[in-house]
Amino acid sequence: MDFSIKAFDTKNTIASAKTGVVAVAVFENKKLSQAAKALDGSGEISAALKSGDITGKAGTTLLLRGVQGVAAERVLLVGLGSEEAVSEKSFASGVSAAIKAFGALGASDAIIALPMTEVKERDVNWAIRCVVQTGHEAVFRTDGQKSKKDPAPAGVKKVALAVPATPDTKLALAQAVAIANGMDLTKELGNLSANICTPTHLANTAKKLGKDYKFDVEVLDRKQLEALKMNSFLSVTNGSEQPPKFIIIKHMGGKAKDAPVVLVGKGITFDTGGISLKAGPGMDEMKYDMGGAASVLGTMRAIGEMNLKLNVIGVIASCENMPSGRATKPGDIVASMNGLTIEILNTDAEGRLVLCDALTYAERFNPAVVLDVATLTGACIVALGHHKSGLFTRDDDAHNALADEIMAAGKAAGDTAWRLPIGEEYNEQLKSNFADLANIGTPGGASCTAAAFLENFTRKYTWAHLDIAGTAWKSGGAKGATGRPVPLLSNFLINRTTRG
Repeated sequence: MDFSIKAFDTKNTIASAKTGVVAVAVFENKKLSQAAKALDGSGEISAALKSGDITGKAGTTLLLRGVQGVAAERVLLVGLGSEEAVSEKSFASGVSAAIKAFGALGASDAIIALPMTEVKERDVNWAIRCVVQTGHEAVFRTDGQKSKKDPAPAGVKKVALAVPATPDTKLALAQAVAIANGMDLTKELGNLSANICTPTHLANTAKKLGKDYKFDVEVLDRKQLEALKMNSFLSVTNGSEQPPKFIIIKHMGGKAKDAPVVLVGKGITFDTGGISLKAGPGMDEMKYDMGGAASVLGTMRAIGEMNLKLNVIGVIASCENMPSGRATKPGDIVASMNGLTIEILNTDAEGRLVLCDALTYAERFNPAVVLDVATLTGACIVALGHHKSGLFTRDDDAHNALADEIMAAGKAAGDTAWRLPIGEEYNEQLKSNFADLANIGTPGGASCTAAAFLENFTRKYTWAHLDIAGTAWKSGGAKGATGRPVPLLSNFLINRTTRG
C-alpha cells in the first residue's frame, strides 16, 4: 500500500473528498466521531448506529454505499469502543479491521479518518505508524518460492491519512514507511528457505543495501577471520559446506567525530545443533536463527531510507551450524578473538560462540553503545513467551540508563522488551575446569547465563543484549517472521538523533 497525508479544512471538507472509501469511527455509546458527523448530513450514519447494524465495539465494521451528500463512493464505519478513552488496543483493532475491509472492496483508494489524535497515552505519530505497519502486514506476501503464486491482492492500493499536514506528521509518515519497509526485508529474509538464504545471500543483501543507500559494506571470509583469530566463530562453521561471512555495513550519517552505535546480529542461517543435534520436529524453523542478522539488515534499510543523521554500524556474524566429520565436538576448547578460552559443552549453544567474536570486533569502532540482537535461547520463550524480547545489560548507572532508553523505545514503537538480570552469580555457572569459560551454564537461568557469557566480551564499552527467540517469528498456522525488533531498534536510533 502507498500512504500519504490529506488534510481537511472548511474549504476542503471530508464530505467533498472523491475517493473509493472513507473510514470513520463510531463508538459503543452510539456516538459518532467528528469525521463521522461531517458525513452524516442525511442522518444515514447515525441511523445505522441506532439500529444496531454496528455496535461500535472495537474492531467491528459496517460498509455503507452511496451516502447522500458524501462524494466518496463508500463510507466504512469502524468501531473503536469507548469514546471517553480510545485505547491503544481498540485503535489498533479498528485499524486492522479497516485495512482488512479495504482488501475486499472494488475500490483502489481510500481515506482513513479515524481519530488519530485521541488515542489514550499515544500521539498522532504513533497512530500513523500503526496504520502504516498494519497496511504493510496486510499485503505482505510469503509466496516468493511457490511455483504458482497466490492471487494478487485486490482492493485498496492507496491510502490517505486524514491528519494535519505538518512537518511533524510528514516526518512521522516517512519514518513509518521506512520502518515498515525494513520490517518487510527482515521478514523476507527470515521466511526464505535456508538453502537460499545462506551466509552468502545475507552478504549479498548487505551489498545491495550498500548500493541503494550508499553504505560502506565489507565482507570478511574465512582466511580473514582466521587472521583475526576468530576461532570461536569459526568453530561453529566447521561442519558446514557453506562458507562463513562476517559482514560490516556502515551508515555514517552523523558527524565524523561522533562515536557510532553498533548493532551486532546473530546470523546462523540454519541451526541443526551440530553434533548436539536438535530433535527433528520443528527443526525446519531453525532457518529463523538468523533473525538477529535479518533485523540488523532491516534496520539498516530503514535508517538508510530515512537518511538518519547518526553513525550506525551493523556487524553480522553468519554461518551454518551443521554436523559432519569436521564438526566441532562437545568438550572441544577454542580460543576466542579476545584470548579467552571456551570449553564447548554443547554445540547447540552456538549463537554465543559467533557473537562473542563479533562483540570483540566491535571494540575497534570505539562505539557509543553496542546492542547485539539474537535468537539466542529457548529459555527466553519460557520466561517471556512470544510477547516481549529479553533485554540484558550490566547493572550500573550507564547501563541502567541504556536499559531505560531501550525499553522506552520499544514501548513507543509497540515492540516491547523486558529486562532480565545479569551478574556475577550467573558467571559462576559458566566455570570450567579446563577453560576460562564454558559455553553453557549449570541448570537454571539459561537466558541469563547466555547473556552473562556475552558480557565477558563487552567490558570495554557500553552494551546491551536483546534475546529475540520468542519474538522474531511465529509458529503454527501463522508461521512466519514477524519483522521484530526492527521497530524497537529503529525507534531507539531515531531517538538518539534528538539527544543533546
